[in-house]
Amino acid sequence: MLLLRLSVYICLHVGVMRLVIQRVKEASVHVDGRLISSIGKGVMVLVGLSRDDKQADLDYMCRKLLALRLFEDEEGKKWSKGVKDAQLEILCVSQFTLYGELKGNKLDFRKAMRAEISKEVYTGFVDSLRKAYCPDKIKDGEFGAMMDVSLVNDGPVTYNLETTPERQVSGAANDKE
Repeated sequence: MLLLRLSVYICLHVGVMRLVIQRVKEASVHVDGRLISSIGKGVMVLVGLSRDDKQADLDYMCRKLLALRLFEDEEGKKWSKGVKDAQLEILCVSQFTLYGELKGNKLDFRKAMRAEISKEVYTGFVDSLRKAYCPDKIKDGEFGAMMDVSLVNDGPVTYNLETTPERQVSGAANDKE
């Protein structure tokens, strides 16, 4: 019974890192009318960090994002190549609002990572992508700024990727790619 209560507690109280991944023909970020970043064909990724995310979550999401098969191969076979295999670009945009919960008609962001540490964690995630892939193909917005994000969806194909409470508890030891 104690194990069941602990499992329920973990599922209710442990956050998960969230990525909203959109396959795009192009995407860009502007702040105050000035271009911050732009990409051609690839993926635009909204990155949501929870207050409980650990390094294992960031590592897992980095691996999955680079390998997620959203693109066709040279023969036209759909869902065959990941962004890394296809040598495409990634535009990351930090978005704490992925952790908004409705309280009546108001959004509550208490599950989002605290602002004081989220910039460093987000930057670490983007740096991990650059180290695991090609630095020139990884772009990002301006952390904490009000951004104008533009994109041309390809498909549209949108996928929500989350870490799981089990992954956070186990430290991603048994991750299967």
